[in-house]
Amino acid sequence: MDRGKDLAEGSSPGADPAAGAVTPSRYESQKRRDWNTFGQFLRNQRPPISLPQCNSNHVLDFLRYLDQFGKTKVHLQGCIFYGQPEPPAPCSCPLRQAWGSLDALIGRLRAAYEENGGSSEMNPFASGAIRIYLKEVKECQAKARGIPYKKKKKKTDSDESNSSSMPFS
Repeated sequence: MDRGKDLAEGSSPGADPAAGAVTPSRYESQKRRDWNTFGQFLRNQRPPISLPQCNSNHVLDFLRYLDQFGKTKVHLQGCIFYGQPEPPAPCSCPLRQAWGSLDALIGRLRAAYEENGGSSEMNPFASGAIRIYLKEVKECQAKARGIPYKKKKKKTDSDESNSSSMPFS
């Protein structure tokens, strides 16, 4: 199926003309599953938490709860393999959710929150506390694996003009 052609012609991808129904995209399906999982997490709290009561602390609790289902080995600082991207033997360090998975999850939940009636100004998934938590997870996992994440330098106008006048080497 040529998605670009379908979109250009005005039909939606995944649409079944005979049934008149649209199959949700993989992203939309995952977003719905994530939203339902988060809602179940809130309902399972004692006392249960309603969506209007939800704040960034509840989101952080949810992210920490998800760690128990992670598949990414994150070496602790005392581990002999700390800082090694490919350790030669197994160790007892915990499995955690990978930073990229958490980042994508927060993006989907942030969108789902607003699609389900939440205001963008009050979105707990968009709070500074969540951004800080994700940044800390990213840095911690990078150090544990010995892979530094470096910020990309922004190109300035002078960088671009210098690079275009440089001879081939």
